[in-house]
Amino acid sequence: MLQSVNPTTGEVVKTYEAHTSEGTEKIINAVDKTWHHWRSTSFMFRSQLMQNLSGLLKSKREELAFLMALEMGKVKQEGMAEIDKCAWACDYYAANAESFLENEPIPTEAFKSYVSYQPIGTVLGIMPWNFPFWQVFRFVAPTLMAGNTAVLKHASNVPGCAIAIEELFREAGFPENVFRTLLIGSKQVEKVIRHKAIKAVSITGSTPAGKSVAAIAGSELKKCVLELGGSDPYIILEDADMELAAQKCAAGRLLNAGQSCIGAKRFIVEEKVYAHFLELFTHEMSAAVFGDPFDEDTTMGPLARFDLRDELHQQVVASVEKGAEVIIGGEIPQIKGAFYPPTILENVKPGMPAYDEELFGPVASVIKVKDLQEAVKVANDTEFGLGAAIFTANRSKGENIAEMRLEAGACFVNDFVKSDPRLPFGGIKTSGFGRELSVHGIKEFTNIKTVVVK
Repeated sequence: MLQSVNPTTGEVVKTYEAHTSEGTEKIINAVDKTWHHWRSTSFMFRSQLMQNLSGLLKSKREELAFLMALEMGKVKQEGMAEIDKCAWACDYYAANAESFLENEPIPTEAFKSYVSYQPIGTVLGIMPWNFPFWQVFRFVAPTLMAGNTAVLKHASNVPGCAIAIEELFREAGFPENVFRTLLIGSKQVEKVIRHKAIKAVSITGSTPAGKSVAAIAGSELKKCVLELGGSDPYIILEDADMELAAQKCAAGRLLNAGQSCIGAKRFIVEEKVYAHFLELFTHEMSAAVFGDPFDEDTTMGPLARFDLRDELHQQVVASVEKGAEVIIGGEIPQIKGAFYPPTILENVKPGMPAYDEELFGPVASVIKVKDLQEAVKVANDTEFGLGAAIFTANRSKGENIAEMRLEAGACFVNDFVKSDPRLPFGGIKTSGFGRELSVHGIKEFTNIKTVVVK
């Protein structure tokens, strides 16, 4: 059984019957069988269905945002923005998939030689709860447009979202078994990965989960794309626009109640402007209104589960015990729901959870450094490498640091890190490997085939 629990109230929303082993096997085989037809459909046909899907998402944005608020606590405006982004991904790949996967001529001594991009089969997506629609669509839109089919193992606390996604594909006119949801627990995942019909795996989740999936997929010689944890550093140089930096840093930390792999997490500030930045940043963080995600005035909802809230608090407590100081927040509010207040910690040092670990919630670690050289050293002093940002009035300087010195898969100058269908997305180090989105993402699950004609 899978349960949907409202994190705002703690009440059970709905209980779902999980798929049995036999039911799971039946679904995977049906999706695999459908692939042999789907792979032969034209890009024009797939594109029309994907545009249908985009239109449905746009028409149902409030309904789907309500479902996210109910199951994982996302505020309404953020939920609608997430659905809009899903529609954008559908439109983007509907318009560009054919050109992205065109044969590439390669001059050789042969009569003809080229690279062809062919679908590989059924791809398993293992997706998290924090962006329960976007994470799925950024994986599945390019996967299906490339001619693959897909099955989804969604997070167990958002079964309603998982079922809604499958229904959207059906309503948009996709063949019955091009995309299916598997209502299964984590213990059943290994068997699914090892299923002969599953040709590759895409997972977004924690680093431990990614390591486990990669080990299983590797033992079966199946490709995987891993988008894992992050502890994104944001460098604030002394010449930066402090008001802009404070606003962007707070927005990057508080988006989705701080539950984002690419959320801003460590704020590394040159000592000459440290006090000024901290004052402005504290004001921005304190301005957040946390509460019922259905309330129009709320800007930050609860964390998705009570155990996640408690784990975050323990990281804060452990950091304080080792010398970190709380500027604001840091206490579980005495109200109903899995809420945690915007929190700022300073005097954060190596060896503290606030420095070494991913804090998956609205907790910011502020670190003072003497100069740029130390800032870059601290920024890269992490096992993660998903995103990073730098704030400076000198754009060319910022660009050089972002490109050449920061160790991350996405580096932004004077803005917080975000994903975009037009740009590749993914990390290095323990933040994973492979890329989603853009032309790079659609090619991940294709057979990059050499064809030579003599």
